[in-house]
Amino acid sequence: MCDYSLMGVPSRLAREGEELIVHTFTTGSKGMVSPAELIASQERPNAAFWETLKSLFRAPEQRTVGAVCLPPGTRLILHDIPSDLQISMDVRPVENVTFTQLDVMENRHRDAVRFGNGSELLLQWLADGQRFTVVDLDSDGANDLPQDNYGQVARF
Repeated sequence: MCDYSLMGVPSRLAREGEELIVHTFTTGSKGMVSPAELIASQERPNAAFWETLKSLFRAPEQRTVGAVCLPPGTRLILHDIPSDLQISMDVRPVENVTFTQLDVMENRHRDAVRFGNGSELLLQWLADGQRFTVVDLDSDGANDLPQDNYGQVARF
């Protein structure tokens, strides 16, 4: 669902069709967020002059964007895969991937994606801003993705 280090971060379940990006949280771990929610968490309301002046002497306000959690088996489209990752993972710029957890051990990063070729990659290795589209939260619908002539998930 959400990596162990995101347990202290507000969270919610992803929605089908939603666009998500990779984000590094204050915990230092990476996870998924909604770009709109991230922008909203960074916006500051317009304040009057005196309120702005007073805010200079207060501790900074902590605004935390919530993590978007994905159940194992969630099908995603990973966009804009960097060329070095394409080469090392033998994938194309846009790939269908499945969200998975690699390890059940405590205190280890485990959230990952599995490519159609079987390669797996921890979210921690993706760059902030890496884009995903949630295709389906139902892990039982694996045959719904476009297939090529060999029964493999078609690549874009």
